[in-house]
Amino acid sequence: MVLQRLRKPTTDPLDTLVTESPAESSAATPTSDLNARYGRGGRSRRPLLIGVVGVVVLAGLTWLVWAAWVQSNPPVTSQLQGFEIVSATSAKATLTVDRSKSVEANCRLQAKSADFSIVGEVTVTVQADAPRHQVLPVTLTTQRSATSVVLVGCTTADQHRPR
Repeated sequence: MVLQRLRKPTTDPLDTLVTESPAESSAATPTSDLNARYGRGGRSRRPLLIGVVGVVVLAGLTWLVWAAWVQSNPPVTSQLQGFEIVSATSAKATLTVDRSKSVEANCRLQAKSADFSIVGEVTVTVQADAPRHQVLPVTLTTQRSATSVVLVGCTTADQHRPR
């Protein structure tokens, strides 16, 4: 076992220069002097980083929940109940419109031919003062014989994506 001489911590840096030999002073760095004097190392930034990451994740999750809620509760929804091809230039459809608020809605239907080209189109306006749940009969005039009627969807002033 090797005995080592214990140094008492100095409070004045000039005392270190005067009392220590060059070999001892080269081993002591300013960081180790501070650690010896105050008893601990530099402060870790890990808690700050964890806090910042936590705030960003919380903000992202809050936005995700808000966006999911808004998109899952649209002010208007619509459904095509059925259609009938009446003649080479006409088709009838039955449309159901549900609104959560009394807002004006525009619903678009398209008549398509066998080659999937659009041969007729109509936009039906549901007034704001109309009942919130409605079943609407719609007649489409076509350029040539249609094989199907497709509901594109309904939009409002606040809801630009057809539903």
